[in-house]
Order: sequence, then C-alpha cells, then structure tokens
Amino acid sequence: MQYKKPELMERIKDFALTYYRENNRMPGIRAIADGTGINRGSVQKYLVEMGNRGMIEYDGGIVSIPSASTTADVKETYNAGIIGSVTCGIPADATEYVEDYVPLPISIFGNGELYILRADGDSMIEAGIDDGDLVVVRRTEEANDGDIVVALVDSTTTTLKRIFHDAKHQRIILHPENHTMEDIIVPSCIVQGVAVKVIKSL
Repeated sequence: MQYKKPELMERIKDFALTYYRENNRMPGIRAIADGTGINRGSVQKYLVEMGNRGMIEYDGGIVSIPSASTTADVKETYNAGIIGSVTCGIPADATEYVEDYVPLPISIFGNGELYILRADGDSMIEAGIDDGDLVVVRRTEEANDGDIVVALVDSTTTTLKRIFHDAKHQRIILHPENHTMEDIIVPSCIVQGVAVKVIKSL
C-alpha cells in the first residue's frame, strides 16, 4: 500500500469541516481537490484510507467526521453522487463520473445506495419527470411491474422508463410516460436502479 501522508489527511479533514460549516453539506472529490490543491485521484485514495482509519465515515462521499460535533446531523443523510450522461449506464464504480455530492435525508429518501441522474428528454413528462430534473435512483437489479427504472438495453443504451414484464411472450416492455411515444419492447434488459424521488426547480 502506498504511504499516505498524515499532513495531507489533516488538510483534507480541515477543508471538509470548513466547507461543511460554510455550505451545510460535505464537499465532493472535485471540491476537495480544488480547495486543497491535491489531484482528484489522490483525494479519492486518501478518503478511502481516512475511512479505513476511522477519521471519517466514507461511502463514496464523506458522510460525517465522527470527532466533529458540527457534523452530527449529517449521520442521518446519504451522500448521493450526481452522475451526468453516462453512455453505458451507471458504472460499477461511478466515482469518476460524479459531478458533485448531495446529502439526502434518510428519513425522506430511505436507505440504500442512491445516485442522482439528470433526466434527458421528455419521455417521462406524464410521470412528472421533465427534461433536466434530478432523479434519485436506488441502485438495484430487481424491479416490480410499474416501477420507473434505469434500464440498460443491449449493453449500449440507458433509458429511464416504466417497466413491465410480459412473461407470456418472454419480453420486457419499457413504457414511456408520454402518449406521443411508443413502448420499447426488448427480449431482456439490465435493471440498474429504481427511481424513488424527483428533485425539480420551481
């Protein structure tokens, strides 16, 4: 294991505390890199090591710093990464695609591994999801009929649609919530997550 400098850990920790006091949320990797002058790859490795040492609680983003009373209320949140356009869906390791982290209250959004995707297009407008909305997705490979899912089709195309399983004809129906659009019918797809909430501007 490559040696990690204690002074850099303290610099990251101090920056995270200051950032939290000023913004009421923990910083993402990009903000830490910009604020400390440490490159993003190193920041991620240091955060993992700091999590292993118990200096912070880390799950892909800083959840809290146990020794700091100022972050006590963060423990009931989950730091969900905002992922932009990803051609092949949500990758197994989405860290490098994360634009920023947003703390989501567990009491509202529930437990589980959460990500936030930007809605692209108007295929789900009749479900209240407009172009540019932030869709909170719980990572899972299982979905029930009627769930709105992030579906990976043919290993190349990701789409946000309502899913239905047609067992009789051994196919999957991905239904857009826009009456001007037709269903996408495929023999199979990979469910990468189920939409749980939508965050939108008023």
